[in-house]
Amino acid sequence: MAKVERFNPGGSVKDRSGLSMLREALRNGEITPGRSVVVESSSGNLAVGLAQACRYLGLRFICVVDAKTTEQNLSILRAYGAEVDVVEERDTETGEFLPVRLRRVRELLDGIPNSYTPDQYGNLFNPRAHESTMREIAEALGGRLDYLFCSVGTFGTLRGCSDYIRDAGLGTKVVAVDAVGSAIFGQRPTRRLIPGHGASVRPALMDPDAADEVVHVTDLDCVVQCRRLVDQEAILAGGSSGATLAAFAKMLPRIPPESVCALIFPDGGDRYLKTIYSDVWVRETFGEVSHLWKD
Repeated sequence: MAKVERFNPGGSVKDRSGLSMLREALRNGEITPGRSVVVESSSGNLAVGLAQACRYLGLRFICVVDAKTTEQNLSILRAYGAEVDVVEERDTETGEFLPVRLRRVRELLDGIPNSYTPDQYGNLFNPRAHESTMREIAEALGGRLDYLFCSVGTFGTLRGCSDYIRDAGLGTKVVAVDAVGSAIFGQRPTRRLIPGHGASVRPALMDPDAADEVVHVTDLDCVVQCRRLVDQEAILAGGSSGATLAAFAKMLPRIPPESVCALIFPDGGDRYLKTIYSDVWVRETFGEVSHLWKD
């Protein structure tokens, strides 16, 4: 089974995280509509979710993005009224943008009065939002779930789902889906092409006990499984959905017959039309690989 999160208002599973963190900050007085400035680092789905929520709640929002952020996402952010601060340089050690984006957030917080950052990598109300994500899965499946496959980035979705599984006593095996070249589970960070899963910095929310198993997938794995998914099921899914499906395919020979498995698909493929679903981009990046999803 797949839980398709693209149908949230902002188009991804990150809507849940963004709204949860802002609601708690409003409740405890950390932010005030019309006065506070929300500053966060995100180049994708959380940025859109926060931009939508901030516009609705009357909060000024500054989003720190990087040079890899798509024009489509930038246009969506600006349509919601978000201010975009673009980081152009990469971190000298990892070759990634994330460490530089996080430093830029701290600079903005130091210089802007009444500013606040949700800090998606360390805010416990990120994973708390996904206890309801897992509850919905469990209720839809009548409480029987043998395997959950979930991609990791901030570790919010997986940790929240794992917390619910533990508290409800479900006995579900949780499989974390990470990118090759991601630092989350201790690999040496390297450049990655497909956003949405993996990170060049281990997030503070990372709990090594939350996952029973970890599967690392490549950028090409993501492309192949996204293309296979749209060919065979007519589901246009995002890169981390392809990663999750790739991890499932790798583990399939070891999964007992009749097992009930659920995969979380974090977003749709409409924000990946110039990369994953572009034949030109795929050929330029990986060569002629269409046989991998058409066989």
